Amino acid sequence: MKENAGDGDDPPRRVREMTERVSADGGTVLAAFREPVGGHWHLFCLLPLDKVAPTPYQRDLSPTHVKRLHDAVKKIDRFVDPIVVVSPEPGVYWTPNGHHRLKVLQRLKAETCPALLLLEPEVAFQILALNTEKAHNLKEKSLEVIRMYRGLAETQPKKGEEDYAFQFEAPHLATLGLLYEQNKRFAGGAFAPLLRRVDGFLPGTFARTLPQREARAEKVRAADAALVDVVAQLKKRGIRHPFVKNYVLARTSPLSRARKTMPSFDQALDKLIANIEGFDVAKVRYDDVQRGAMMAAAPSAD
Repeated sequence: MKENAGDGDDPPRRVREMTERVSADGGTVLAAFREPVGGHWHLFCLLPLDKVAPTPYQRDLSPTHVKRLHDAVKKIDRFVDPIVVVSPEPGVYWTPNGHHRLKVLQRLKAETCPALLLLEPEVAFQILALNTEKAHNLKEKSLEVIRMYRGLAETQPKKGEEDYAFQFEAPHLATLGLLYEQNKRFAGGAFAPLLRRVDGFLPGTFARTLPQREARAEKVRAADAALVDVVAQLKKRGIRHPFVKNYVLARTSPLSRARKTMPSFDQALDKLIANIEGFDVAKVRYDDVQRGAMMAAAPSAD
């Protein structure tokens, strides 16, 4: 039986209490209704703009997207896409999927924001997971995941990575998120194919897994430092190519197709670092790197 299926058509007490909260916060509830899939109660509201903010966990704003959206809203002279919000406490409304639209309303000096208010604050993490799937690039995905991770570590200390596998989408995004926090220009795309195969969700609570996740990020950082040194040596030999990092990683990866068993994360990274440190730059020619780039770009056969 779906949630609320036995409540009848009259809004339950929590709907009335949330309606009163919105009014006390200076907003207006325009309608209370049950959405058509799960039968959950939602409120359609006009909220004071200064009480609405993005969740602390989601990706950063894209200035290009904000400008494009701003120009479109201004051109049609109306705001037609309400945001989704949750209210973790009175006077606070977080949107997990409306950061850019919220910014546009602020730029246009609007006083209110049309919003679909969900009664369960924890649903914000599930909506963030959908945003993660359609984030612009790997860096934004990873930063959003690690921000969710830190937020959940505070609010859900008895939970862990395995409880939020859907929301995080993939374990290596949390590892890369830690790296991007320290260096927004980290070459995550070069390491992602390997990490996707050897990284996994860690058992235990967040308090236990976060230090382990940080240790994994440190190993990737060490591999990147060794890789940077090899690339610098290749540049001294006149080999300058955008694909050179990927080329070295492809030839030092411990994950050959011939392997019958997958190494653990630590085994794979330790071997990768050793392979990079032992890489013979004298044997590399520019044509090798160029050929590798062309093969990587070629579409695979069905």
